[in-house]
Amino acid sequence: MTDIWKDVLAEIEQIVPGAQFSTWFTGSELDSAENGTVVIGVPNVFKIKQLQVKYNDIIKDALIHNGIEVNSIDYKVSATTKSRNNRNTIPPYPTTNETPATIKESRLINSFQTGLNPQYSLDNFVVCSNNDLAASVARNIIDAPGRKFNPFFLYGGPGLGKTHLVQAIGNELLRRDAGLKILYTPISSFYADFIKSLQNKKGDEFHQKFKKLDVLIIDDFQMIMNKDASQAEFFDIFNDLYQLNKQIIVTSDRLPNQIKSVDERLASRLTWAGAYDLQLPQFEDKCAILKSKAEYRGIEVEDEAIEYLAENVKTNIRDLEGEFERLLAVADLKGMTPLQIINEGYVSASRGKHDKVVSAKQVVDKVAKFYQMTAKEMCSKSRVAHIKNARQVAMYILSKELGMSTPKIAAEVGVKDHTTVMHGIKKINEDLKLNFGLRDQISAIREKLYE
Repeated sequence: MTDIWKDVLAEIEQIVPGAQFSTWFTGSELDSAENGTVVIGVPNVFKIKQLQVKYNDIIKDALIHNGIEVNSIDYKVSATTKSRNNRNTIPPYPTTNETPATIKESRLINSFQTGLNPQYSLDNFVVCSNNDLAASVARNIIDAPGRKFNPFFLYGGPGLGKTHLVQAIGNELLRRDAGLKILYTPISSFYADFIKSLQNKKGDEFHQKFKKLDVLIIDDFQMIMNKDASQAEFFDIFNDLYQLNKQIIVTSDRLPNQIKSVDERLASRLTWAGAYDLQLPQFEDKCAILKSKAEYRGIEVEDEAIEYLAENVKTNIRDLEGEFERLLAVADLKGMTPLQIINEGYVSASRGKHDKVVSAKQVVDKVAKFYQMTAKEMCSKSRVAHIKNARQVAMYILSKELGMSTPKIAAEVGVKDHTTVMHGIKKINEDLKLNFGLRDQISAIREKLYE
């Protein structure tokens, strides 16, 4: 089986881009193939859905080309692949007394203070549809730092895993080469240290410290706005490191050109290798995240309990995990299962932290008022740009907050064809990727809904 699967993977690797292949197929194995039923083992539960949805046909064709009869393909988490995948990686939930041996050894060899938290690893970063491209880039950087994806600019809203992913890159690079000089620092710390160096007349020493780095990871870059001297210093450090092919990684809650007062030259350089975003997870993504956390913890959590949280927590991953931890804590305290705790009403995950139930009419009225028009005007047949945009925002919120079907949404906003609603929701989804003003507007409307 092993030799056959190697041939199958070699064929798939010719079709699937390298970064995606590394992300989704590493650690997989052909478990069995009998009477047309093929079973493939994978290291963790969140790879199963991706292989089923994105790569099942490719896998099937490759198996058939290598002489395997295929009527159906089943995927399962295999103990052997899980063990192999976890070997020499950072455990997902270390305690203060459980510092990973590999990171501990690295600290002994390299006394350089990295600022990295060993808790963050790629092994416990759940890859889903909202972050799979960014995760693929991360793996590519680990294989070849300072080359193709340099700088790596990662952006997205709070609580989506930016800090986790970039620190995971640093930890994995350090595990592979303990001699690397890696520094993770929030931009606020960079600013504070820079001001201190100027006060102590040690500006050159500050600059040289950064110039010696192999990898620089800057978090929360948006906080640099209105700090002209710090921007100038960072600009110089960026240029020095880039010329030396040193890896630069930057996170932000928005694109550089959308950060007030950021120098255009710096904004341009930060996205030389592209900008990669982390989006809000979909229902299936949230289920995968929670199942993965339960698997890592070695605990059983009913699917109904996981689906309840995934359906009702609509803010971000941080809040989702917080609700999950609260559910487990109450279940442990009461000696009940998570689903029993939910059914008994001991916990109640709210819609984006709100308990109030809103109606479709309230959504329409609030959106119209926010955009300074009447509901009748917004739901008219007008094609004026600002009215059409408000109408599409209402469609989006009715879909995301109330879970309404497109025909019902069409009736609420005064359009005849549900395909118009589908187009409107799709347009808002696409605009949200780059339009941070629109993100702020929808966030403000949501808050007003639950006042």
